[in-house]
Amino acid sequence: MNRREFGKLSVAAAIASLIGFEKTKGQTTDKETEKLHQEYMAKYADLMGGDKLMIGMIAYPGMFLPDFVGPLTVFEALMNRDIHIIWKEKKEVSTGSLIKITPNTTFAETPKNLDVLFLPGGVPGTLDLMKDKETLDFLVEKAKTAKYITSVCTGSLILGAAGLLKGYKAASHWVTLDVLKEFGAIPSDARIVEDRNRITGGGVTAGIDFGLSLAAKLRNQTYAEAIQLYIEYNPQPPFNAGSPKNASKEVNAFIGGMLNPIAEQARKIAKEINKS
Repeated sequence: MNRREFGKLSVAAAIASLIGFEKTKGQTTDKETEKLHQEYMAKYADLMGGDKLMIGMIAYPGMFLPDFVGPLTVFEALMNRDIHIIWKEKKEVSTGSLIKITPNTTFAETPKNLDVLFLPGGVPGTLDLMKDKETLDFLVEKAKTAKYITSVCTGSLILGAAGLLKGYKAASHWVTLDVLKEFGAIPSDARIVEDRNRITGGGVTAGIDFGLSLAAKLRNQTYAEAIQLYIEYNPQPPFNAGSPKNASKEVNAFIGGMLNPIAEQARKIAKEINKS
């Protein structure tokens, strides 16, 4: 089979999953649609993915919802995967928005060998988790066997607090990027930073870029591109102010003044961790 044929099939596989044909417990689909899907799956069964993926996403109180939902949108489009939304208990987790997340897996229930261990960012949640021994111990243990140890936004500070970024290049939200030095990490202002099996993304919207980059690693680039097309991820921001390098002095002063205290809190916590 040539590359072009494989690419077409990979795209078809992605779309089959993305439009919701993969059955979810408790859901039903149109019988004819389901029949066509099953016929398709049978015809291309050997090309529909690979080994089952185990994806673990930590959902904690005070996280920023877009940090979580961006990657989740991409991960849900992968076929033959289990997504574990992980927290200490299976109770609703309050986020930085009106929408709550309900974990489906506890720390104790989390599979041993995760393909992806993921942490979103968010304040005040990040600051709390940087000091949460139970969570940090859990991350250290799961990192021993996880294929990829990952984060978006300030989630990298939690990885740093767990000692998982020492000697690694890493990204974070721009306002907390320099704090990574306190954990022995090497800050990078790239949108996605990959260093061995650590993959970290910048602030908030970098979560989609992160998810697509990781999808290409977990499956293949064509599949990841199909997901990108399906979700029409074709950014054309109305303003060129998404980075301190591009934003005006006035905008930098306004947002910097609001967020810098958060960075100072994170730095203070990091120094306390280093002393202990």
